[in-house]
Amino acid sequence: MKKIGVLGAGQLGRMLALSGYPLELDFHFYDTSGKPSVGLGDITIDTKADIENPALAAFLNDVDVVTYEFEHIPLELTQHIESQTDLFPPSRSIKVCQNRAEEKALFTKLGIPTPKYHIVNNAKELKAAVEDLGCPVVAKTTTEGYDGKGQFVIRSIEQCSEAWDSIGNSPKGKMTLIAEEFVDFKRELSVIAARSKNDDMVVYPLAENSHHEGILRYSIAPAPHLNKEISDQAVTYVKELMHELGHVGILTLELFETKNGLVANEMAPRVHNSGHWTIEGCASSQFENHLRAICGLPLGNTDAYSPTCMINIIAVKGDIESIMSLPYAHVHLYGKEERAGRKLGHITVKADTLEELNWRVQNIASFLPGSPDFEGSKNEKN
Repeated sequence: MKKIGVLGAGQLGRMLALSGYPLELDFHFYDTSGKPSVGLGDITIDTKADIENPALAAFLNDVDVVTYEFEHIPLELTQHIESQTDLFPPSRSIKVCQNRAEEKALFTKLGIPTPKYHIVNNAKELKAAVEDLGCPVVAKTTTEGYDGKGQFVIRSIEQCSEAWDSIGNSPKGKMTLIAEEFVDFKRELSVIAARSKNDDMVVYPLAENSHHEGILRYSIAPAPHLNKEISDQAVTYVKELMHELGHVGILTLELFETKNGLVANEMAPRVHNSGHWTIEGCASSQFENHLRAICGLPLGNTDAYSPTCMINIIAVKGDIESIMSLPYAHVHLYGKEERAGRKLGHITVKADTLEELNWRVQNIASFLPGSPDFEGSKNEKN
């Protein structure tokens, strides 16, 4: 039995393990947060992420290959692990995804469209960037931002000082920011692909994503009424990224669909929230294909069975028992306590038609307090 080492011990690691056990894989989690919620497998806790810690050597000696469930881990740690054993995806993927400036530079190098942007280091530079780009402008920290954190939408030049004080002056010191033009988009899409060690690749149908307060709430897949040219473009971009990075495993690329085509927002070198629909929606989920890829196993089928939607459970669990009584609802809970903005679980629902899917999702959302209204696809049929 092959043993997988996972950096991180949250819900993504939990779903990796649940997909891996049927393949006779075992798991050992290396948690640097001090608050593991994975709830299964072997767990080692090292909040200092110390490469000299004997616990790290014991962890590496216990596993056959190492992966990770999130990218906000010390690069020194991943590079050390990479020098000792197989680490997939490689440290280069983490390094690029940890820094939005490097990520934007890579997109530009590969000819992947991205919003016009400036790198800024102080309030004066931020003001100059906003004057050049024109409002609104989205200011983001180059590192550590996720789920809407580390972002500020500047709607007037007078907000530049407020934006800098809000996200540029952090408790850890001054941050470098990216100021980028606001994209007028039809909808947000994501494309998820897997690449194996021998360069085989599979791509999942694109998902249409709806966010509320910076947090993903709904993902519909396959994205309704998607133009084939747009789909092919997204597949080309994600494959080019994986080749350039030497990426092995799952890679996710988030995109804006605009009237002029696709614009890249950001990427993630791991299994992704917008791909949770694949657990019930495909023969091989994103979690299973990630494991297949890093273990050198054949990649699985990524075709969608039918229109599918993933609904995130945020902050409060709501009336889970009523949701569980619905014959079409697949409930996944993460073993976490309720807290504002926290992802507590998700629900997957499938249907034969988009109309039926929309009704089912609206019904489920009615049992989840605080869930934004679900109105179906944001893209009108061509």
